[in-house]
Amino acid sequence: MTTIGDNSNQQLRSIVERIEHLAEEIDGLRGDQKDIYAEAKGNGYDVKILRKIIALRKKDPDARAEEAALLETYLAALGMEA
Repeated sequence: MTTIGDNSNQQLRSIVERIEHLAEEIDGLRGDQKDIYAEAKGNGYDVKILRKIIALRKKDPDARAEEAALLETYLAALGMEA
């Protein structure tokens, strides 16, 4: 079995602890996000639609436009025009 030097052990421990700390922060933020969605739902907003809006806002405008055009084309081909 290969052993790691003291300095490497400390560095490894630091990396692992930082990752664990970030994971805890992410869990907390996910909880906050869940609370916001619950608040939105309580105010009558459709959470599924809000999630779609969030996903769309993350995309590049050109990618959004291309996706919308493809969706329109596919819907038309299926006789499901909007």
